[in-house]
Amino acid sequence: MAAYLARRLTESVLILLGITLVTFFLLYVLPADPVRQIAGRSATPETVESIRRQLGLDQPFWVQYGRYLWNLLHLDLGRSYLQREDVSELIWARLPPTLLLMAGAIACELVLGLSMGVIAALRRGTAADNSLMILSFVGVSAPQFVVGLLMLYVFSVQLRWFPIGGYGTAAHLVLPALTMGILGAGWYSRMMRSSMVEVLRQDFIRTARAKGLTRRRIILRHALPNAILPIVAMIGIDIGIFMGGIVVVESVFGWPGIGQLAWQAIQRVDIPIIMGVTLVSAFAIVLGNLLADLVTPFIDPRIRLR
Repeated sequence: MAAYLARRLTESVLILLGITLVTFFLLYVLPADPVRQIAGRSATPETVESIRRQLGLDQPFWVQYGRYLWNLLHLDLGRSYLQREDVSELIWARLPPTLLLMAGAIACELVLGLSMGVIAALRRGTAADNSLMILSFVGVSAPQFVVGLLMLYVFSVQLRWFPIGGYGTAAHLVLPALTMGILGAGWYSRMMRSSMVEVLRQDFIRTARAKGLTRRRIILRHALPNAILPIVAMIGIDIGIFMGGIVVVESVFGWPGIGQLAWQAIQRVDIPIIMGVTLVSAFAIVLGNLLADLVTPFIDPRIRLR
């Protein structure tokens, strides 16, 4: 286990380093000029060049990137060009709402996806199976901003069951969590159905039936723990999907998380915030995949980490 953790941590550091290099390079060659955003349209060329020198943006790429890595080693993500605050403080303040939304979305997709997948597998070939798979296909295909706007129109504007946006109560969490969870639920239901159908064909299930075990016990005790293994691996991947889609969802619902912070930074070409959010998102993806790998042996003791 120790050797496995050491290897995975080394790989994770290299992945994060590569992500910082690619992101920094893309922002470096970006046509938009952050200095113009800071100085304003009426600024003189002298003022623009002065701000560029103060920020170190007149230096070559490798000098700027090396300075960023040096600051990163000291846990310094830099200062926002426009908000004049430390990026780490801005992200830290927005992180709890994002984590709350992510937890709610994972809960929604697990409850919906696993339930649909198990029911479809147990009713394989019936109208219920076909209907659930069509619903899962629609959930996977529908763009999140369309789902979000539809949710707002139906449940907030027409029915007035939930707030139209904002943050602070459980009612504010329901619609954005559902919007993000519907996509994952579609994938989970299809994968859970396939996995469950395969498990139900195994010899140990037939043996359990021959012993006279109840259908409920066979499904919950024997079939479900084996069928759920691929889902555990997908949860770690979902963190990356959520970090990409959370920008859209938070913007639609006015949710004050790091997705909304990233969207504002992209509009203003605030490079330190963009780099900080990208790095935090990448760290979340790497951590999610590592945790998924570590949890899997506890679900199935036959799996060994090497």
